[in-house]
Amino acid sequence: MERVSLDLDNASSIADKDLPSPEDFERWLIPCLAPERFSSTLAPVEKNNPSLSIRIVNETESQTLNNQYRGKNSATNVLSFPCDLPPEVELELLGDLVICAQVVAREAQEQGKSITAHWAHMTVHGCLHLLGFDHIEDSDAEIMETLETAILKALDFPAPYEQ
Repeated sequence: MERVSLDLDNASSIADKDLPSPEDFERWLIPCLAPERFSSTLAPVEKNNPSLSIRIVNETESQTLNNQYRGKNSATNVLSFPCDLPPEVELELLGDLVICAQVVAREAQEQGKSITAHWAHMTVHGCLHLLGFDHIEDSDAEIMETLETAILKALDFPAPYEQ
């Protein structure tokens, strides 16, 4: 998979020039769409022209959405909203990611990571959620975190869960 169609919406107060570029997001998303490259136990993504939306928000919008959809009254780094279209709809839409710019910046600083590495991690993490990966159960978390780490290392970023 060499391409993903991306709709990027900056609804935050952060200037576009201070955020990852659309090309950065696409570069980080593409390996997520070929999980079989990173583990022989994972199936390929069955989409030829996948698309998704990323909305970059401030903490207020992140908190509102996190409260509304997850019952957690705080801003969060990334929210994933997978698309579940009926079979007769021939769109290859994966869904929507909502990423909070301020939370990503704060977490990067707290974790001693580069801001770019943390943006890449949150993008990969969110995309994997859109593809059905989860980390609620320990066994699922191990699969997802291993895949995140492999993808980020392939993109020349450090392992995200090592401090």
